Amino acid sequence: MKRSYAAAAGIAVVATLALAGCSGGGDDAAAPEESSGPVTLSLSGWSLDTTPEFQALADAFHEENPDITVELKGYDAAEYNTLLTADLAAGSGPDIITQKEVKFVPTFVEGGQLLDVSDVELPDGISGAKSYEVDGTAYAVPYRNDSWVLYYNKALFDQAGVDYPDGSWTWDDYSDAAAALTEGIAAAGGSAKGAYLHNWQSTVQGFANAQSDGDILKGEYDYMEPFYDNVLALQSAGDQVDFNTAKANQLTYQGEFGKQNAAMLQMGTWFVATLIAQQASGDADDFEWGIAPIPQVDSSTAGLDNTPVTFGDPTGFGINAGIDESKVAAAKKFLAFAAGEEGAQVLANIGITPALLTDPVVETYFSVDGAPTDDLSKFAYSTHEVHPENPTSSKTAAIQGILGDMHTAIMSGSKSVSDAIKEAQDRVASEVGTD
Repeated sequence: MKRSYAAAAGIAVVATLALAGCSGGGDDAAAPEESSGPVTLSLSGWSLDTTPEFQALADAFHEENPDITVELKGYDAAEYNTLLTADLAAGSGPDIITQKEVKFVPTFVEGGQLLDVSDVELPDGISGAKSYEVDGTAYAVPYRNDSWVLYYNKALFDQAGVDYPDGSWTWDDYSDAAAALTEGIAAAGGSAKGAYLHNWQSTVQGFANAQSDGDILKGEYDYMEPFYDNVLALQSAGDQVDFNTAKANQLTYQGEFGKQNAAMLQMGTWFVATLIAQQASGDADDFEWGIAPIPQVDSSTAGLDNTPVTFGDPTGFGINAGIDESKVAAAKKFLAFAAGEEGAQVLANIGITPALLTDPVVETYFSVDGAPTDDLSKFAYSTHEVHPENPTSSKTAAIQGILGDMHTAIMSGSKSVSDAIKEAQDRVASEVGTD
């Protein structure tokens, strides 16, 4: 579910859109023409056989609007942005463009590929809308917004004799629990580690940015150092699999947590639906689990009386600037539906986290068979301050590539934390520039 791609893909997207900049046939200033008959809209998606959200929204929207049909246009998930922009350049792009990665939104905008959708009415309380604004203009609307939480295996906690998370944990509490779990599980004859940290850069940098008010566009990354010190200490102590072993053995977070090789996992809320499905199919072991707020830097944002700070990027829908003007009103109607309460209920009913989390939506989400039912899980899912992983800037993709190299250097042990940070700062200054 990680929605990131190689730097080469980003370069290809930029190059393709630069060539396609004048290909859009839509006129942002012109009023859309209302269609006098049935309308068929095309919608881009990926992994359609295993990603049910697109068809679920299309079907529900058509049921409410019988004259509008939404047909899916599937793309390879790993090459989504590259293939999509090639179609846009050729004039064969879909009417509604799913924004898979926020960091590419400015590139689509600069290429003239997205329609202004500032007039699409969004419900109060929706999250992620700002990520789609460039210079004050909205070019997409969020329909889902996953945030990062802490998954924990209640059976392994019980085996180790360690108390479950209670919503008040700081990172020090998390480290202490990981150590106690590793020791307690071993004493009981088990081999699971206290925690598993996946190899993505976001597992460290996302929290550093969100909880330290970091801004990667400024080119200064010293605030990440204590976060790296913490995870390296866990790795060194053997309380989580080390980075090099995880990479060499191609470990997956689904397998490490689902097969009970680790008692805790930091991951996005998208994993809830995956874990439920894997336990139902037998791909994951059958055990009781829950989710808790992600650990915090200090007590000021920890505890059930506070709002924990985490991170996550939305997924959104935009409209192709080259869309036939007779379809614009229908396309905007679909965007409003997907972002609203009805669309949120459709997503929650299949275990997908919508951008709009009302009390009824949360209840629908946790009524899915196999979902945890405890109050802490509901709190962690519905109560948080979510900071974007990727700021909306044309520089984001390049900077994230450099920070990815920094992450690998630190976690693999090839460079010290301070040396890797300095190198990344120098590279950003010379290769990208700072705000």
